[in-house]
Amino acid sequence: MRKIPALAALVAAAALALSSSAAASATGDVALKRTPKVYEWPTEVGNPFSLVVDGKRVLVTDTSFETNAGAISQLQRDGSLTPLIEDVPGLAGLAVRGAWMAYGSTVTDFGTFENVEGGLNIRSPRGGTVYADIHAYEVANNPDGDVQYGVENPSACVTEALGGLGIPASYTGIVDAHPYSVASWKGKWLVADAGANAIFTVTDSGQVSTLAVLPAQPTVITAELAAELGVPDCVIGVTYAFEAVPTSVAVGRGGTILVSTLPGGPEGPAAGARGSLWEVNPRSGDVTLVASGLAGPTSIATAKDVVYVAELSGGRISQVRDGQVSLVRELPGALSVATGADGTLWAATMAQEQPGKIITISKGKVKVQGRWKGHDHGHHGHGGGHR
Repeated sequence: MRKIPALAALVAAAALALSSSAAASATGDVALKRTPKVYEWPTEVGNPFSLVVDGKRVLVTDTSFETNAGAISQLQRDGSLTPLIEDVPGLAGLAVRGAWMAYGSTVTDFGTFENVEGGLNIRSPRGGTVYADIHAYEVANNPDGDVQYGVENPSACVTEALGGLGIPASYTGIVDAHPYSVASWKGKWLVADAGANAIFTVTDSGQVSTLAVLPAQPTVITAELAAELGVPDCVIGVTYAFEAVPTSVAVGRGGTILVSTLPGGPEGPAAGARGSLWEVNPRSGDVTLVASGLAGPTSIATAKDVVYVAELSGGRISQVRDGQVSLVRELPGALSVATGADGTLWAATMAQEQPGKIITISKGKVKVQGRWKGHDHGHHGHGGGHR
């Protein structure tokens, strides 16, 4: 199944929850030695899919659902945002390595909800850009092409019921590229592709390789879930293997690679919190489950032995330590999260009735660098297509 509708549905569901949610509440320990200070920056954002904290530089991506165009901006001392790169189609992931920058872009045909282009844009310190065509790589390789999704040996009743919802009863991985999250790792770039259900490595010269394929995510259709979906009793008790839909990749202590998965499928109350956190073995490509029970994880960040998670469906920031999930702070619309070297936790929310916001949770006053030295302000050089 295509992931664009799944991600859009998740955001829409979170938006409905926002209209009735209370303001952010008590903050957990956030691995700080004393009571942390919470500060809401005087900043307005729409859909900030990525936050990057590099020293005192803070970069934010913001993508419009109306135009599907996004901008990369730098946070200023007064809370304003200075655009650095604009008009990026389907902008999502962003990462930096010194004066290098890499960000994902996706061109979508919204008539069919098919992603027709997708890649990683790699900007060098001199401002030149290399485009790694991940969509072309996906067409040529389709890493999850042999992964079986759906129901094993579905009955005619199950096939008809699921088909009525636009859900295939059984299929293998399709060609679909959606570079959603980016991280720097050992001189390369890691890309979590929500369409390909894979983690790619990309070199500065644009060479793409598959590091890992995330496994299918089985869910048993309960009577409650069947009623919520409006399907007949023949679907009750059936196990459906949904796509993983990786939404974030981060590098932890010792170069550990961590990935969050959404996954695909229903996000209503009856389905429960089905998101997970995984560790990837870079040598074998094997993945190991670290934690589960996450509600729509869309972003992760690491700090020492802790992994912070933005749970969009759950409306909160959580932390995972030794495989255990605990609350850091209730934050309706939590969309992205990042950590600073000084221990500051950053988070951004999506807009709904009010503009989205950026908050920090820290031990003291947070200072940011007010200008970007690595790149001049400009527009995305590829426009609506890459060649």
